[in-house]
Amino acid sequence: MEADFWLQRWQEGRTGFHRAEVMPLLEKYWLALGVPAGGRVFVPLAGKTLDMHWLAARGMQVLGGELSALAVDAFFAEAGLAPDVSEDLDGVHHRAGAIDLVRGDVFALSAATLGAMDAVYDRAALIALPPVMRRRYVAEVYGKLPRGCRGLLITLEYPQAQMDGPPFSVGEAEVRELFAQDWAVELLERKDILAHEPRFSDDGLTALATAVYRLQRG
Repeated sequence: MEADFWLQRWQEGRTGFHRAEVMPLLEKYWLALGVPAGGRVFVPLAGKTLDMHWLAARGMQVLGGELSALAVDAFFAEAGLAPDVSEDLDGVHHRAGAIDLVRGDVFALSAATLGAMDAVYDRAALIALPPVMRRRYVAEVYGKLPRGCRGLLITLEYPQAQMDGPPFSVGEAEVRELFAQDWAVELLERKDILAHEPRFSDDGLTALATAVYRLQRG
């Protein structure tokens, strides 16, 4: 899961992880976090997700992190937006309205930048990473988020032996272990979705579920 892997996926258009609509689980559970209007929300490994527009439309200040220039350019072009572009140590910022999408390495985002966040929305970042990188990601990226930060985390669960990731299966026990040191973890929902995801059943999966967690940094 090195940088070149994801850059090539975008280059080849192999972006099955991108949704053409807002994630229903975001719409269902965002209010449960209680993030006030004007709150600053971090969206890691953002791609060109429409979820950033949804969050901005609800009064959030959105900071996205994305490696691929193709994804960043497509996000704004498909919305008919011409962002202001600038660069600093975090990466190349693309700003339009309430959205700041930073092109660069998510691990390079500074403690000062992430320390200003009120919330984090993680739909496809944790499950995009293999086990060793997941540990590093939680330690080094979530580790820069401040006390009191709230999170909405969405994962997939399936028999890992039946399919190579990404996306990877990340079960509840691993989520609780990864976040145990600094975060309170509450499971909000687990739902069987295999019948609605034929591409996964066609690949041989016998079970597939989504799980949604509310996080709170102590």
